[in-house]
Amino acid sequence: MKLAARLDRIEPFYVMELAKAAARVAAGPLCDPALGGRHMIRLNVGEPDFGAAPAVREAVTRVAQGPTPYTDALGLPALREAISRWYGQRFGLAIAPERIAITAGASAGLQLACLALFERGDEVLMPDPCYPCNRHFVTAADATPRLLPTGAAERFQLGAQQVRDAWTPATRGVLLASPSNPTGTSIAPEVLADIAGFVRERGGVTVVDEIYLPLSYEEHFGHSALALGEDIISVNSFSKYFGMTGWRLGWLVLPPDLVPAIERLAQNLYICPSTLSQMAALAAFEPASIAEFERRRAVLRERRDYIVPALNALDLNVPVPPDGAFYAWMDVSRHHADSWAFAHELLQSAQVALTPGRDFGLTDPQRWMRLSFASSMEDLQEAVHRLREVIG
Repeated sequence: MKLAARLDRIEPFYVMELAKAAARVAAGPLCDPALGGRHMIRLNVGEPDFGAAPAVREAVTRVAQGPTPYTDALGLPALREAISRWYGQRFGLAIAPERIAITAGASAGLQLACLALFERGDEVLMPDPCYPCNRHFVTAADATPRLLPTGAAERFQLGAQQVRDAWTPATRGVLLASPSNPTGTSIAPEVLADIAGFVRERGGVTVVDEIYLPLSYEEHFGHSALALGEDIISVNSFSKYFGMTGWRLGWLVLPPDLVPAIERLAQNLYICPSTLSQMAALAAFEPASIAEFERRRAVLRERRDYIVPALNALDLNVPVPPDGAFYAWMDVSRHHADSWAFAHELLQSAQVALTPGRDFGLTDPQRWMRLSFASSMEDLQEAVHRLREVIG
């Protein structure tokens, strides 16, 4: 069967390939309790271990008993209004509900934004490293993601001067993430303002992936890019802070003029987001739910404060401590020349699943590995114990 040429430019999602390898080891003798095996510790996938809040779980049981018809393509008005109020309460921002589009996960939101904004011949500037699917959404729109190398000195984020120097007549805009996957680092507010101002002057677009923003741990970084003006496009999700990964629900905050285009695309690509997920998600904004999410954020911060020094003590150096999300981006070059091979070796020797840097960029990916501290403290402590046994 002849496939579309764009597929040649979209690599496999290696995070999932590693997850399949971990599943094979977990099903084998190394993890068989009857043979003295031990459980696989999965620190490779970015999925919080908390799950949906109790009120959300109760809500889905309740609403499932009634009708769940199609909603508007842009989502339930009540949910758009709830998100609008949340921006006011959490960030002090007045975001009109009409600018909010509920999407079938943040992934669908990014796809809609890329299809509406980018086309063949366009370049989109992105940091290296970055979440692989983000650049593949650009590619799927027949545009070209242009990855710019970043390092610890820049907190693995683009700088304003770097964007200025890289801008060409083909550049259509920037796609940023703050906090970032895989590094857990954020763009300083003043740097983000500088970038957005320059992009605006050039007539470009600034798209910011903010799905981890509510999981910020440092006051200096926990600010939404939406404060910079109505032309900023923000992508957000119910998966991370709200713990609803499998519910596939997210949202976009859009410039008013972009809303009709996004609505038209959503109508044609998937009709509407899941009605059941949307109705249940209303309970995520109840005071008890928000209090639970904040408790979880404190737990994740405790896990970060444990795991980063522990990794550094093992010479798995984390050059920039994460200020948000639940990832540690570590340099494994003191132990192995190839993080992909190292990750597979650790599956066998330690029964610990980590994510090699191969997914996230082109700059020395074999040097880097991502650890997710979204798992329990007990698993993190046991993982450190096993790693210490293997690498000394």
